[in-house]
Amino acid sequence: MDFAAIFVAQPTAYLVMSPELVIVEANPAYLELLGRSRDELIGRYVFDAFPPAPESLDVDGANLLQLSFERARDTGQPDPMPLFRYQVLDSRTGRSVSRAWSLISVPVLDAEGRTQLVLQRVEDVSDYLAERERLTQAGHGGDWARLDGLEADLFARTQELRAALRAQEAVARRMAAMAQVVLRLADTDSIEDITTVLAGAGLAALGADGGAIALRDDDRGVVQLTMTPSLGAGTQQRFGTIDMDSRLPAAWVARTGKTAVFADLTEAETWSPETAEAFEQSGQRSSIAVPLATEGRLLGSLVAGWTTERTFSPAEVELVQAFGTQCAQALLRLQALSLERQEARSSRQLAERLQRSMLTEPFQPDHCQIVVRYLPATGAAQVGGDWYDAFLQSDGTINLVIGDVVGHDTGAAATMGQLRSLLRGITLSSDHGPARVLDTLDTTITRLELATYATVGMGRLEQTDDEMDRGVARLRWASAGHLPPVIVDSDGAIVEIVRAPGQLMLGVDHTTTREERVLELTRGSTVLLYTDGLVERPGSDLDAGVARLHQTVSELVDLPLEELCDQVLGRLVEGRPADDVALVAVRLHRQDRPRPVEAGPNRIPADVAVPARER
Repeated sequence: MDFAAIFVAQPTAYLVMSPELVIVEANPAYLELLGRSRDELIGRYVFDAFPPAPESLDVDGANLLQLSFERARDTGQPDPMPLFRYQVLDSRTGRSVSRAWSLISVPVLDAEGRTQLVLQRVEDVSDYLAERERLTQAGHGGDWARLDGLEADLFARTQELRAALRAQEAVARRMAAMAQVVLRLADTDSIEDITTVLAGAGLAALGADGGAIALRDDDRGVVQLTMTPSLGAGTQQRFGTIDMDSRLPAAWVARTGKTAVFADLTEAETWSPETAEAFEQSGQRSSIAVPLATEGRLLGSLVAGWTTERTFSPAEVELVQAFGTQCAQALLRLQALSLERQEARSSRQLAERLQRSMLTEPFQPDHCQIVVRYLPATGAAQVGGDWYDAFLQSDGTINLVIGDVVGHDTGAAATMGQLRSLLRGITLSSDHGPARVLDTLDTTITRLELATYATVGMGRLEQTDDEMDRGVARLRWASAGHLPPVIVDSDGAIVEIVRAPGQLMLGVDHTTTREERVLELTRGSTVLLYTDGLVERPGSDLDAGVARLHQTVSELVDLPLEELCDQVLGRLVEGRPADDVALVAVRLHRQDRPRPVEAGPNRIPADVAVPARER
């Protein structure tokens, strides 16, 4: 409804003020009554625009009209004033003019009950009172009859104004309640929530005693109803699911998109026996059923019912129809959101299955324990890019790989599988070190037009006979934009890896070359390769996350390797990573002693050569 047009068309004078009593609007009837233009009033303090004459103040100098405004504003309740004479200075003549007004000040409240505006209704009864005084002084019998007529007319007009004001207040309260329901609808995140809001607060906002939300189920050819408790459990059981082709209003409106209005039980009986049965079962005696339709889609119907017979005005029906449109928009949004979530869950499950199928359990060479972990991101579509790998070359050299493809979807998961296979093939078909392997992989990505970006870190554990005698091994490390591993030596000290030149991520420039760093590790050392989901947090510095990881590993390094990995994940991501997390942890056990029981049995491919001293 166009409330601005209604305000302008009111034949009664209305003035609207801010809580500070600054005029913000006046309707044409007010301007005509006071003989002012809108430009003269808007933005002015009301008693600057209409300064009271001294005769209008009480014995203490208080302005009674101002006190009425302030009472309405501060109490949140309408404040009527009796008929009285009010002296107003005529700005054009400068003379004090006596007027008799019937006034009422009404607060306009927000949803929290705070006064946002003060509305003043003005009825000028000066002519009525003047005529009454004249007739009273005349004392003629014929004139007394006229006096009675005037007083009756004045009384009737006053009653009409009060009734109109009450009706406007009721509409305002209903509109405010409906606005709150619409806000609640915007916050819902499931179809169940929205039907609960609509069948409860929504129908109450319409002033209905009860009702139902009916949603179409086209696959089954039925309409599903959610009803207010006031209709009774029996009604829900009997009419909770009805055929789409039923003559019942909820189904008929949901099928045709038309509105059905019933003023009494007789009209319901005329419509159909089932409708009369529903009225009797629920205790309803009148109802309005409107379609839930938006954007050319018919989602169902909204039924509002009353326990008394009512003749509905066109405005009341339009109000329910408008509310039905708001409900339909909220339902359509949630249905689309539900479909998106379902598709995202399916995509996530597919990506995770694909990813886990390629992230196999590692081999276990003698005196070298390898533990892997993978945690998908908690977001619905945040799976796909991280991977790890650990594999042996034919001479027993151990290759360790950690990587992260840019993106979080099934495409990223598929690309990860391609890169993992390519890297394995390049490594096993040559004797190249990690840096050369990464350079070759970068060139291969370009030639195969994979159009992807990825960070990869690769380490190779090597050992000569002399190093075996000394109880040490070498880690040869190269990076394509990936974070360096955390290394803790046998004494529990962090081993720093100096950053090597040429660490550009894959997919940026295939002509770049990378270099390696070689570190000597004592037996008992622990190496942890990881992806950035372990250390990176929104709004937090990456270096701080890496430092936190170093501190955590240092504190836990004496734990068995499996437990260490679980504790690291538990402390740093608490089981709910914002991004994928992949880990490869390696512990070099002493070679002059049997493999520790906690490391489990060794497991290596049959075609891999094992040094005699390792058997």
